[in-house]
Amino acid sequence: MHRLLLVVMLAAVAGATGADPHTDYLLYCRGCHLHSGEAVPKADIPSLHELGPLLESPEGREYIVRVPGVSQTPMSDKRLAAVLNWVITEFNKDSLPNNFKPYTIKEVREARHKVLVDPLKKRAEILRH
Repeated sequence: MHRLLLVVMLAAVAGATGADPHTDYLLYCRGCHLHSGEAVPKADIPSLHELGPLLESPEGREYIVRVPGVSQTPMSDKRLAAVLNWVITEFNKDSLPNNFKPYTIKEVREARHKVLVDPLKKRAEILRH
């Protein structure tokens, strides 16, 4: 009986660590951004369908990683980069800059340690420029 329980637990862990970006999005992001990436105005949560303009500058790219819910997720840098790239290509196909490059693990690792205190204010500043 104990062996069966151990096998089941190991299979669950293996399945969780091998999750694809869409599954990780559903597990870690959907709570705030809904399954569709839409805005939640009453909670001041912006739409994930409007990231294109932020991706036009290095500061905007970094901002996306620095948002507290993103930077503090328990996902590894590799999985977080994959989720960000999935969100951007899935929800922002029509607004991506021509020179868009997917996030790298290194880029995510460096940016996520600089957590934003007021992400809405910072977003507004970036989009004003």
